[in-house]
Parts: sequence; structure tokens; C-alpha cells
Amino acid sequence: MGEATEIPAFFEREQGFTEAEWLRCLPGAVRDHALALPAPRRAVVSIGAGTMELGWTALSPRRIALISMPRLAVRYRFDGVEAQARREFMRYFDLYTQRGGG
Repeated sequence: MGEATEIPAFFEREQGFTEAEWLRCLPGAVRDHALALPAPRRAVVSIGAGTMELGWTALSPRRIALISMPRLAVRYRFDGVEAQARREFMRYFDLYTQRGGG
């Protein structure tokens, strides 16, 4: 993700995690920002005066030959977080949640 990459206020992604792995990863991925888990499959992160809400749904695993990879559909929604703060937050979040490969 380049320096000028725009991070929209709302977007969706597919993440290669089981829900248990995702929940273990989230505290580190949000770094020093407050993290709340107010309901199943929902997280809220405080970023300055704003928030980022995450919602996720388990998808069927992706199968390639004998390999099976877990998947989550994750919705990201920023509220009251300026573009620069979104970029900075997501730069670290993406690096932290990056899974193997090249």
C-alpha cells in the first residue's frame, strides 16, 4: 500500500483466517488503539476521536487441490477518522495481518 493510497471510509475484504485466529490477531493488529468486542463477529477500534468498526462472516474454505485455506469476509467502516489517519492505521494493520507468501 503506497503513501498516496486512498483508504475509503467503508470497504470489504476477504481475509485468510479462521475466526479464532482473527480474534487472536486483532489486539496486535490495532496496536495501541483501544479495542472492544461488543458482540459476536464485531469489533470497534478507537482511532483518535473516531472509530473503525469491523464485522466479519465465515466463508467456506478456499480449496486448491488438497490444500484448504480458511476465509472470512470482513467489513471495515471508519467513522470520524480522517484520510491520513486511515492510511496510517491500515498500513500497520495490513502488515500485521499479512499471511505467508511473497
